[in-house]
Amino acid sequence: MIVKKYFIYGALSLAIFSCTPRQEINYMQDIENIALDNSIKNSRSTLQPGDRLIITVTAKDMDVVAPFNQNYSSSTTITQYSVPSSNNLPQQQPISGPTYLVDTNGNITFPQIGEVSTTDENIETLKVKLTNLISEYVKSPVVEVKLTNFKVSVLGEVTKPGTYVIPDGNTSLLQALGLAGDLTVFGVRQNVLVIRNIDGQITKERIDLTSAQFINSPFYYLKQNDIIYVQPNANREKASRIDPNTGIYISIASVVASLAIGILALTRN
Repeated sequence: MIVKKYFIYGALSLAIFSCTPRQEINYMQDIENIALDNSIKNSRSTLQPGDRLIITVTAKDMDVVAPFNQNYSSSTTITQYSVPSSNNLPQQQPISGPTYLVDTNGNITFPQIGEVSTTDENIETLKVKLTNLISEYVKSPVVEVKLTNFKVSVLGEVTKPGTYVIPDGNTSLLQALGLAGDLTVFGVRQNVLVIRNIDGQITKERIDLTSAQFINSPFYYLKQNDIIYVQPNANREKASRIDPNTGIYISIASVVASLAIGILALTRN
């Protein structure tokens, strides 16, 4: 009877250990709030101090615009991850040109013109501003501005979550997911969250990747510091609740049960 009693206690202990639900893993509980916080902290819909720009000026007569490209040399290159190729692997490509760092006051020093403020400017408005300034010296200049530290973050159920720099500042949701190695088998393709911060105004949209209609969404093409979160499916969430020591408990219980059966058999003999 004593052996049977211990056997029952062991079985009950196993049931308690294996069935006690764990709290949701933190990142599954708070991921949306964390993404929102990061979006607020990283808001950069306009150019900010620390942004690195490549600015090139061209015209029919390149000799005329040479003074506006004077800090450029063939060695001035920056290598960043580009959008994925056809095999969905991130490719590296060099991008080159005169490089300008936005200083702590929001200014850049541009050849022949001097200090130019980028405060409250984005890529397009800065391009127009520089074109107007250079037009005082050159007829019909063409100005190209690239933000070399344009970045988006991909979180959740993707192969390689993280923050990715897009050298040309132009990428789509699918390309960003490609950079992150695509969704895992546990990712919910019908509910991909995109969080955007424009001058402190948070907007969110949930995208169904299984519907072709999502290419019409304003969130299909990404903006600076967009955050993408791929939700885990029910199987992943269920697995996250399982105690990692369950296997140990089962092994111990199996040993206890075997010993109990053996002792019970001996006592009968």
